[in-house]
Amino acid sequence: MKSILQRPRPVGMPMAPLTESPAWQALVAHHRQIRDLHLRDFFVNDPFRRERMVLYAAGLYFDYSKHRVTGETIALLLRLVRECDMAQRIEAMFTGVAINVTEQRTTLRAALCASFSERTFVDDNDVLPGANVVLERMTAFCEDVRAGLWRGHTGRPIRNIVNIGVGGYGLGPDMAYEALRHYSQGNMKFRFVSSADEADFFEKTRDLDPEETMFIICSQSFSAAETLGNVRLAREWSLRALGDQGAIRHHFVAVSTNAQGVADFGIDTEYMFRLRDQVAGRYSMNSAGGLSIMMAIGPENFCGLLAGIHAMDRHFRTAPFERNLPVLMALLSIWYSNFFGAQTVAVLPYDHYMKRFPVYLQQLAVQSNGKHVSCDETRFAYPTGQIYWGEPGANEQHAVYPLGHQDTHVIPCDFIGFGRSLDPHDPTHDLMTANLFAQTEALAFGTTVTQAETDGTPPWLASYLVCEGNRPSSTILAECLTPETLGKLVALYEHSIFTQGTIRNIDSFDQRGFEPGKRIAVKIQPEAREEAPDWLDHDSSTNALIRQYRYQRAS
Repeated sequence: MKSILQRPRPVGMPMAPLTESPAWQALVAHHRQIRDLHLRDFFVNDPFRRERMVLYAAGLYFDYSKHRVTGETIALLLRLVRECDMAQRIEAMFTGVAINVTEQRTTLRAALCASFSERTFVDDNDVLPGANVVLERMTAFCEDVRAGLWRGHTGRPIRNIVNIGVGGYGLGPDMAYEALRHYSQGNMKFRFVSSADEADFFEKTRDLDPEETMFIICSQSFSAAETLGNVRLAREWSLRALGDQGAIRHHFVAVSTNAQGVADFGIDTEYMFRLRDQVAGRYSMNSAGGLSIMMAIGPENFCGLLAGIHAMDRHFRTAPFERNLPVLMALLSIWYSNFFGAQTVAVLPYDHYMKRFPVYLQQLAVQSNGKHVSCDETRFAYPTGQIYWGEPGANEQHAVYPLGHQDTHVIPCDFIGFGRSLDPHDPTHDLMTANLFAQTEALAFGTTVTQAETDGTPPWLASYLVCEGNRPSSTILAECLTPETLGKLVALYEHSIFTQGTIRNIDSFDQRGFEPGKRIAVKIQPEAREEAPDWLDHDSSTNALIRQYRYQRAS
């Protein structure tokens, strides 16, 4: 396998700390010059700003003119990305180089959406044919279930699909199903169980008939405690109604790399769809991890999702940086995070179907770039990641938008809108879009005391209505929310987050940050049930919490 694990300088990794690079120092000086300017000034001083700060790429319209940047800012940020050997790093990802440093392996996310004319080799083996075999098996299986040809243990067709998976194996399918629910098969129900809390399983299955229910168990290792706990609940729930161990064969399938673990749990490995070790859960929806998505929207629409991902992949790989949408988004994020101290990014889609998209991005971003040491084991002295959050904009503008308009924090916003509603007779779509545009204008330019008084507000009250403006935002417009469009948006943010990680010298494909808490939880679980010795050797706070829990549990 080709590797970046060479010393003294891995492929695409800078030698000096980022903050000591000439481009970074130039940005520090530039920030001092423009940090106090208002977006009103930017627009007055540059009458062609709107034309220059718009990009149309891969079917997405991207307006970044309402950001606190000038042409010089963008030029300096582009200098930064070039000093980090970004082009080499991108090519390494697409050609099978082992860019996952801590796990010493390649990442195959891009390869799983490649066209037949493109190849990714790992250990001199082309991975695309194997990926296509899995896709063909998924297609045949989904077509049988959707057509009612696959029968449950009692001979009835499957009408309910429950996906069990944690992290990306739950968030990804759940988000994609909700986003593409318009395209789903109407005579089937789809549920997603991810919490270790039994209430999640109970609420998702309480109205389902076990004779018509299939569980898709999504787990790379098939050893995650939360997933296996829910699998046990699912098996008990099914067998209480069906009464025969042989029923498992007809009602359970697995998506995993661990065939032995799947078999030990009683699931027939003939109905196991193989994941690749090189694809983390948060990147898995375009692989076997998307089995529930394909089941919901059908193989043809699933291929549209893959085509959209591939279109953005191709753009990211080939477009010059100054016209590269993921790169520009990443540079803006670094500008606000590292120079303005912005700790969060609000993602505000103006479409109810996209309600799970922000929380999906939240996991993608923080698990990828929430790191404290670099690829060469140096501790960071600057912020490395931002928290992505948000809800559909039509809800948030009546909930948290006042924070964005009037608080003292800098909160960059991504507004996502669509030119056409999925319902051609939707009378509210123009109103929704008008609100989207209005919010970006209000955030940028604000409301002055004079404007408030002009509207008839008493002078003593006017200061309370003032919104200073100067709040940055991007606007992303697509023609319509289709499977292909969703694929483009997913890949856009994936590559933006990867670019941010590369610039900061982060291994964005590492995923070890959640392990310490899990290790401690394994120890605490029997102590909480008093199955361990009475003495406890945690810190004093944790010891007291365990004893208080024992008391409450007993009483």
